[in-house]
Amino acid sequence: MQNRKLKNSELDRKTVEEFKEASKTPIIVILDNIRSLNNIGSVFRTSDAFLIEKIYLCGITAQPPHKDIQKTALGATDTVSWEYADDVIEIVTGLQKKDVKVYAIEQAEGAVMLDEFNPEKGEKLAVVFGNEVKGVQQKVVSASDGIIEIPQLGSKHSLNIAVSTGVVLWDLFSKLKATK
Repeated sequence: MQNRKLKNSELDRKTVEEFKEASKTPIIVILDNIRSLNNIGSVFRTSDAFLIEKIYLCGITAQPPHKDIQKTALGATDTVSWEYADDVIEIVTGLQKKDVKVYAIEQAEGAVMLDEFNPEKGEKLAVVFGNEVKGVQQKVVSASDGIIEIPQLGSKHSLNIAVSTGVVLWDLFSKLKATK
């Protein structure tokens, strides 16, 4: 038996309006000083795939519209809700005041490995991804409710931010879906 690849028209994807009306996954993404416009676009596209509630773009992180963000976002900047904030700490503390648990995605003392992390049922999460070279700022790590680390067994010290976002959002999406 030969399997046929599906056409885009057969994928039953949401329109922009349907996306905006859809029930969202209770995850917020915070980008802390991301330099690469392509990485930013990739985060938007991944966030669209998992119906992520919102993205906060902080510090030097560029904002749409920009052709290099659009090149990888492929329109996801029109579907995923986003907001720019200069001060990432204001976003972190503001979310915490709304009972959102904020987790830095980082390699740090006391980190819980992603495969061992289990969100509580009904818990709303925010995950912070940091700069491609410096990672999540120490002040953000310190202000977070916890730290999640992606297990890595090879010789490199880290994953690309777009890859990290994909790994974390898929894992959390799967776990939250299982707790419904």
